[in-house]
Amino acid sequence: METFEQMLATPPSWLDASGPISNVVLSTRVRLARNLEGVPFPMRAGSSDLERVRDRALAAASAGNYLANALVLIVDEKAQSRRQILVERHLTGREFLGAGPGRAVIIGDGELVSAVINEEDHLRLACIKSGLMPMDAWRLVERLDTELEQNLHYAYSSDWGYLTSCPTNVGTGMRVSVLMHLVGLVRSNRIAQVLGSISKLGLSVRGFYGEKSAALGGFFQVSNQMTLGQSEDDIAYTVERVAGQLVSLELEARSELTKKGGHRIEDEVHRAYGILTSARIISSDEMMALCSSLRFGITEGFIDSVNLATANGLLVSTQPGHLKHFDGRDPGPDRRDRIRADLIRRELASGSRA
Repeated sequence: METFEQMLATPPSWLDASGPISNVVLSTRVRLARNLEGVPFPMRAGSSDLERVRDRALAAASAGNYLANALVLIVDEKAQSRRQILVERHLTGREFLGAGPGRAVIIGDGELVSAVINEEDHLRLACIKSGLMPMDAWRLVERLDTELEQNLHYAYSSDWGYLTSCPTNVGTGMRVSVLMHLVGLVRSNRIAQVLGSISKLGLSVRGFYGEKSAALGGFFQVSNQMTLGQSEDDIAYTVERVAGQLVSLELEARSELTKKGGHRIEDEVHRAYGILTSARIISSDEMMALCSSLRFGITEGFIDSVNLATANGLLVSTQPGHLKHFDGRDPGPDRRDRIRADLIRRELASGSRA
């Protein structure tokens, strides 16, 4: 079992750019919402209920195979910096930041599979894979879910399916999210029209960190809105099909941009790279914009000295929670921007191709 420090020493496996269409799709995340039968949902549960759910879930995980040797984090009020890191690594939602005692997170090797205990629901099971892989991620989290259900009794209705805190999760309790880099569509001013069409298909589009987060740097999460009335396979297939169409539009937009303004775009990309490798102060928003340009430059062949996995890793390692942890204290905005710039220079130097 690795420690929290060991986990932080390695970027999540979903950032390694090894999956299909990783030039556009960073990751696919499949999440299942589950609640235990006979226990109030977390928003209504007392501290003793939450602790009982946590202990039962931890016991069920340790009795199985997928999370038996996983990292277990018992979250309390003193672990606020760790909570922020979990959000930044897409292991929990923002709701977890303000949650009280009785919570825990179980994290498997490479952060491939995880279980969040007592967030909005008693259990949030997830699998995150690199690239566009909805069906593969679904199959893996399904096996984890089946394994845990051998020792846990879920709240389930023959009419409505799995019962959840939020009505939009009732049914399968399944959310499929594809994290995409749509910089071509943003730069060509086609993104609003494209995303408007997607919403008509029953899918939602959010920012880099999901609901209520900004779409900085052209990074968007595309996911299903409803989980009732469709099978898990149907949901995964629908999201994969729409994401595939988005990929085609994005690649078309990138091709048009490079054909029409190749030298200008190449200059813009190298300017971004120059700032990242030499600047001494970089804000979080600026980093997202510059990293977007860097990533675009790598995928289009303008930058060949940095690999895509390194550029992806910067999207997580330079976030405020990570920087605070690395610094050992809350550095404040000014010092945090200096630490971020230092980290970026080191990462780009160590992540250069031979």
